[in-house]
Amino acid sequence: MKRMPAKKIAVYALTSQGLAVGRLLAARLHGTLYASKPLEAEGAIPFESLKHLVSATFNAFDGHVFVAAAGIVVRCIAPHLQSKETDPAVVCMDQGGLFAISLLSGHLGGANELADRCARTMGAQSVITTATDSAGVLSIDSLAMAKGLAIGTIGKVKDVNMALLENRIVQVYDPEDWLGLAWHAGFEGRAGYEDWNESSPGIWVSWHNDAPEGSLALHPRMLHLGIGCRRDITTYEILDHVHMVFKKHGLAMDSIASVGSVEAKRNEAGLLEAAEEFGVDPVFYTTAQLAAVDAPTPSDRVQQHMGVPSVAEASAMLASHGGQLLVSKEKTSTVTLAVARSNRA
Repeated sequence: MKRMPAKKIAVYALTSQGLAVGRLLAARLHGTLYASKPLEAEGAIPFESLKHLVSATFNAFDGHVFVAAAGIVVRCIAPHLQSKETDPAVVCMDQGGLFAISLLSGHLGGANELADRCARTMGAQSVITTATDSAGVLSIDSLAMAKGLAIGTIGKVKDVNMALLENRIVQVYDPEDWLGLAWHAGFEGRAGYEDWNESSPGIWVSWHNDAPEGSLALHPRMLHLGIGCRRDITTYEILDHVHMVFKKHGLAMDSIASVGSVEAKRNEAGLLEAAEEFGVDPVFYTTAQLAAVDAPTPSDRVQQHMGVPSVAEASAMLASHGGQLLVSKEKTSTVTLAVARSNRA
């Protein structure tokens, strides 16, 4: 599956009163505690300049909790902001532990949830200012994250959320009901292209690369890659072939859920780097596991070199846990790819 690690949280304390709050937060959040050097805080990592520290930590953590004034925090993080899709969560808490403010990446980064956790820890009040949350309206980006869907057209999130805020109907194409909105008020089901109105806001959920123009494309992570490759293959060769095959078959890159191969490739740098590009942890199977799979197109050459009749197809089929093989092996001179889809849970 797509990588869903435990979130790495950094907690920052600037004052002695704030340090007491920071210690409680770091303990509850399993976070790393940073404290201003003059505090001489045992168990905390000291820093002299918060601005310089944030330059090093901003992209190294999934979330940041500052026990400090909001103005100080804004000035420190401002130079590092990139986009709502990639920026980490930032929460600001006063040194008295009274309020936890979701400051940055409330939905996609999880700052709203992080602020709530901080508030519960301190018996405080969380301050959430995102429009949908303030209005008590469903946020489509939060729902997509909760359902494990990748957002393909991030710029369209605001169109759908605005429609929901204004009580306008949002059209939805989601034949497998990944979002669970089949009976939800405010959404109107669509059968497909023939019923789609491109002038109205809409959500298109598919593991194909087929979303209509102007729609919010959401992609369930359910495509499993099986890859066989030559020794010392480059990352580029793998990425180029995967992109070519996905384009040929109309598959969505954002729906990649795993990359699998034979155990002998565990240390193949190009393969490891390709899996990282796809945002997944690679899975490696023993020859016994692969040999037990009845792959549709076995290879004598693969049997001779790897000791199994199939690597790509067998790996994809194993990773999908009995799902459908969508793409039988397609190969270049250096890499072989097969794609299987997992069954809808």
